[in-house]
Amino acid sequence: MGGTSSEREVSLASGRNIAEALKSLGKYDVLPVVLDSDNLDPMPRDVDAVYIALHGGWGENGGVQAELDKLRIPYTGPGVMASKIAMDKIKTKMVLEMKGVPTAKWSLASPGTESSPLPLPVVVKPPCDGSSVGISKVSTADGWKPALDAALAAQNGVGEVLVEEFIPGREMTVGVIDGEALPVIEIVAKGGWYGYDEKYNSNETKYPFLDDGKLADTLRKTAIDAYNAVGCRGVTRVDFRVSPLGRVYVLELNTSPGFTSHSLVPKAGMKTGLSFAGVCDRILQAADFDR
Repeated sequence: MGGTSSEREVSLASGRNIAEALKSLGKYDVLPVVLDSDNLDPMPRDVDAVYIALHGGWGENGGVQAELDKLRIPYTGPGVMASKIAMDKIKTKMVLEMKGVPTAKWSLASPGTESSPLPLPVVVKPPCDGSSVGISKVSTADGWKPALDAALAAQNGVGEVLVEEFIPGREMTVGVIDGEALPVIEIVAKGGWYGYDEKYNSNETKYPFLDDGKLADTLRKTAIDAYNAVGCRGVTRVDFRVSPLGRVYVLELNTSPGFTSHSLVPKAGMKTGLSFAGVCDRILQAADFDR
């Protein structure tokens, strides 16, 4: 847990919760390891498996996965290549389109791009950050530059950022553990925008479960399609927008989803009858390494 990304504090909260949960089961010797740099120096080498609770950066872009592969130590979540793809929203878009998984129209913008390459409204995102850091919705022309600057600032002012068609409607998310889709959760944020504060600080964001039916079935099936398209294993969360006409669009895949008090994968796992610790245990039992 920990790490060097902008999501360090969220990772520490997730890691503490997971460690306490696994200890409570009474069948594991759990050693919490806090990383302050992008290497495994603080981790002993005689462990049976690693539960990755790192969010963003080296913990989610294939870096820590590659090091654990070298050590032949099983770990939770997807392997190197799937992690690299899912961490990069641009690569994810390309793979989803190639595999026929529905996703919103998109384009790219660089520091010199003076206006949106797509019709407004759009969402501007840093391609390789998470937890809604640097993400903005642009509804008017004068909102373009601040949104572009915020996305670029999240990646130190370099590279291209993702510009995505804004899909009006509802926000949904589906956790997948070891190839099985969990119950669908709807995200109902005040004002209709689910940003950083709405994720981690607000007590007004609601997370009702979607009743079973055609839409829920479509979301679960599409979540598994996206999971398989990117080559995931273990745990991944797939985020969606659903249009007023009921069309589903994959926004992104999160290969190291949070386990804080506001996090949705444990909530969905508990809906199936597992305890919080049981969800963590199921994820740990699926740990493996790229052979």
